[in-house]
Amino acid sequence: MTTVIVMPGTGSDADYAARVFGPVARAAGARIECLEPEPNLVESYLTRIDEIADRGDRVIVGGVSIGAAVAVGWACDPVRAARCDGVLAALPPWTGRPDGSLAALSARITADNLDRDGLEATVEAMVATSPAWLGSELSRSWRALHPRGLLTQLRAASTFVGPALDDIAGLAAPLGVAVAPDDPLHPANVGRAWAHAAPRAAVAEAPLSEFGPAEHVLGEACWTALVAARNCR
Repeated sequence: MTTVIVMPGTGSDADYAARVFGPVARAAGARIECLEPEPNLVESYLTRIDEIADRGDRVIVGGVSIGAAVAVGWACDPVRAARCDGVLAALPPWTGRPDGSLAALSARITADNLDRDGLEATVEAMVATSPAWLGSELSRSWRALHPRGLLTQLRAASTFVGPALDDIAGLAAPLGVAVAPDDPLHPANVGRAWAHAAPRAAVAEAPLSEFGPAEHVLGEACWTALVAARNCR
């Protein structure tokens, strides 16, 4: 059986990743593993992907935002690639260094606010400037993650150097990318550039206005793109 291993975006958690990818993975007959972020964010993700893949299952790796970048980076490794049947990249945030990325800037600002004002004041300010669904989702995940090092995770994410286009050009596994044309933190042109660079890739659109209140829409778009990428020659 194929195991789908997925990671959430910055400030999000395994509960959200499960709601994004769980329905479509189970419909495809796959087992799903949703990883919780830890303070040593990227290293812990890579270690746990290795542990699951070492069990002997064929794996599909993926995630949202930085989770997508970590998944692609893992699959670009030639040794690891031998165990990988596909990559699900939902809302790629940036390519290579995070310089100029609004997603990285948002993570830094949130970390600074947490450090200065504390959790509840930061949550209150976020809710006041966010759509209702996003305010509710981040209020839940930030409170859940805060005791386990939310501040450290945000700072780690904001400086993460993701895969470059040259790295993605060597990706052996098919790549399914989901972009949101109305999401300013995750520019659609980043995801399209990833797909253009990869040998076998496809892109599907999932507008923020649609997957925001119904997160499974994002997972379905990503899976649809992966199926199309598998048919690329």
